[in-house]
Amino acid sequence: MIDSSTPHSARIWNYWLGGKDCYEVDREVGDAIQAVNPEIVHVARAQRAFLARAVSHLVQDAGVLQFLDIGTGLPTIDNTHDVAQRHDPGARIVYVDHDPVVLRHAEALLTSTEQGATDYIEADLRDPASILRQAARTLDLDRPVALMLLGVVAHVTDDHAYTLVEELKAALCGGSHLVLCDSTAEYHPEATRRMVEQWNNTSDNPRVNRSPAQIARFFDGLELVEPGLTSVSQWRPAVTGAGVPAPVSSYGGIGRKP
Repeated sequence: MIDSSTPHSARIWNYWLGGKDCYEVDREVGDAIQAVNPEIVHVARAQRAFLARAVSHLVQDAGVLQFLDIGTGLPTIDNTHDVAQRHDPGARIVYVDHDPVVLRHAEALLTSTEQGATDYIEADLRDPASILRQAARTLDLDRPVALMLLGVVAHVTDDHAYTLVEELKAALCGGSHLVLCDSTAEYHPEATRRMVEQWNNTSDNPRVNRSPAQIARFFDGLELVEPGLTSVSQWRPAVTGAGVPAPVSSYGGIGRKP
């Protein structure tokens, strides 16, 4: 049974993205966090736009048709399978989350084209062996896979996060890619610090902010795709009359495994 009286991190993030899968308590906490750090909604939406551009690049330019998306969160607009199968209906996607709330929504909404496949597995980032074992039912790990870690490694609050990501990277063949982004205090350190404090006081899923240099460590051993590690709003942004978007306090990039 879903508890609508306790704030939930996935529903709060969904609220910031403009989704409807949230309750009044989630909106209240989301608004309180936004009051502390007004940039947070821009960060959430910039990360989602980065996902769309990254997946488009991987399918169209790198020919990657397999995606392992860990920490998917609640389905909303332009999920990984939406973008990938829009470009190639044969793309195969496995979503991973350990949250039963997310699982219920994923089973209903994360559907696939007939040519491709979309699967959801219940597992935790802290158990890479289980993730890889279950993902192999849908993905061919002997062919390139895009490992998607967007806004999730921050929830492993110590250096064990690097070990977990290395284990996942090691299981993938050459030509695979890591897509990773996470919040950082690079631009608004005090507001970001207060936001993390507020989040950890009210959410069920603690988090930590890492510096850009600390985020870069997750790409060790990989070849960074241009423009490298940058604010997600400035990673190959769409060209508009408004010029290059302003940077947001989330850094990300794509790394290719040789």
